Amino acid sequence: MSNQNAVVGIYKTHTEADAAVKELQKSGFDMKKLSVVGKDYHTEENVVGFYNAGDRMKFWGKLGAFWGGLWAILFGSAFFVIPGVGQLVVLGPLVMIIVGALEGALVTGGLTALGAGLYSIGIPRDSIVKYETALKSDKFLVIAHGTTGDVAKAKSILESTAREDLAVHP
Repeated sequence: MSNQNAVVGIYKTHTEADAAVKELQKSGFDMKKLSVVGKDYHTEENVVGFYNAGDRMKFWGKLGAFWGGLWAILFGSAFFVIPGVGQLVVLGPLVMIIVGALEGALVTGGLTALGAGLYSIGIPRDSIVKYETALKSDKFLVIAHGTTGDVAKAKSILESTAREDLAVHP
């Protein structure tokens, strides 16, 4: 995917990220080109985690309903514990990109597994630091990747959402 572009939106809350995803879906954006990354925390009552049983996904945790709802419309899901960043839920094609980076030993030069995945889709290192810092601050990333046209469409849609930051990475 290194020959593709990406647009990344930072959202302060899961509600804002969810609204952005729904706006992309409503506008006809290809959900196979959309990823969402964020944290979820365990509580005394609910352990963070998920399982896959056939075509059904169940999330537990503080934001279980949020992640479960997104799982229904995005493709691919994983739970990572990334040193320095923490527990992350990743939905969408970024999951396979991160796994590929781990399998290919691309995690070098001080990048985390998430950083290596983002770097492999063309996101520069300084932006990776910004995105990992946002995740550490309990924010959410909505990442659309694909052709120049795909990214332009996603950018125009995301500009109308309540976001903290929006950046295009050619």
